[in-house]
Amino acid sequence: MASPKQTVKEILEELPTLLAVAVVETETGMPLAAHSNLSDFDIDTAAAYNTEVVKQKLKAIKALNLNQTVQDILLTLTDQLHLIKLSPTGDKFIYLAVNSRDTNLAVARQILKGQTAVLA
Repeated sequence: MASPKQTVKEILEELPTLLAVAVVETETGMPLAAHSNLSDFDIDTAAAYNTEVVKQKLKAIKALNLNQTVQDILLTLTDQLHLIKLSPTGDKFIYLAVNSRDTNLAVARQILKGQTAVLA
């Protein structure tokens, strides 16, 4: 099992042009480890708001009585992709922000899939 810090380090090695990445505790919204390549990117605020996105989606699935789990959540902005990938247990998620011109979505998804599978 990889620690949150190791997970962030490995994602950064695979996607060095990322904008920001964080491993976030789902319950509290606190980043357990994070990195940003942008000085004005507030990773704590991003983690908190994206925690609300995760919680609301989980509530919606429950309210609709869907027998489903969230694989990932993709937010497409003007020139950025924000990807949220829950750990197998759902107690943590990885939040990744990348420039859509620099990063292939399929590659980013594959990297997060591998990292969440071993996230401690």
